[in-house]
Amino acid sequence: MSDTNHTTNSEADEPTAKRAIVLLSGGMDSATAAYEAHDRGYEIYALHTSYGQRTEDRELECARQIADELGAADFLRIETGHLEAIGASSLTDDEMAVADADTESDEIPTSYVPFRNANLLAMAVSYAEATDCEAVFIGAHSEDFSGYPDCRPAFFEAFKRVVDVGTKPETEISIEAPFVDGSKTDIAERGVELEVPYEHTWSCYRGNEPACGTCDACAFRLQAFQNIDVRDPIEYAERPADDSNR
Repeated sequence: MSDTNHTTNSEADEPTAKRAIVLLSGGMDSATAAYEAHDRGYEIYALHTSYGQRTEDRELECARQIADELGAADFLRIETGHLEAIGASSLTDDEMAVADADTESDEIPTSYVPFRNANLLAMAVSYAEATDCEAVFIGAHSEDFSGYPDCRPAFFEAFKRVVDVGTKPETEISIEAPFVDGSKTDIAERGVELEVPYEHTWSCYRGNEPACGTCDACAFRLQAFQNIDVRDPIEYAERPADDSNR
């Protein structure tokens, strides 16, 4: 089952030199990737997916806000139930608890959604081919490698080959993961340079308001802002003691 919802900016009728699909979840990584694409001269076509994740309402709100801030030419929301139906992730299964952060662990966390990025990229490439966009941007980064196998550079290289083989002969779509060799701290630092409005992003796996401060996503996000000595602008139920006065 799928549901689509387009919101098109009036400026979309004006042709530009470059256009890109951005997988815009509403989180800080995808928001920074969107601003990076914009900084590189791409007109933004935002793609947001609702797949049964716990914090979907907040993520959708943030994704729309970021798209509006960037003057995106189009905002496409795709609602799909297949990842939730497949399950095996604490992000989509209410009977599985979202674990507290363990930033030193090399184990795949329960928040891993099986092969999610392949599903999302496939939709993004379809959207790109249909709209003659030249690139697809995704905010994956190096600190996701151990926990999420579909965030590795090898995965994106392999997916590029799939795109080359599986699209029309004249189609040329690049897969851009600008932070794949960087860290969450690198993303935060670059985002501050690009003036990403992080107050309009959401990373927490547990709830819509406030962010818990203790899940993996919150912990890595807070740590990244601490590393660049900037206070994370969103509200948390819990913050590290050394972050409370920033």
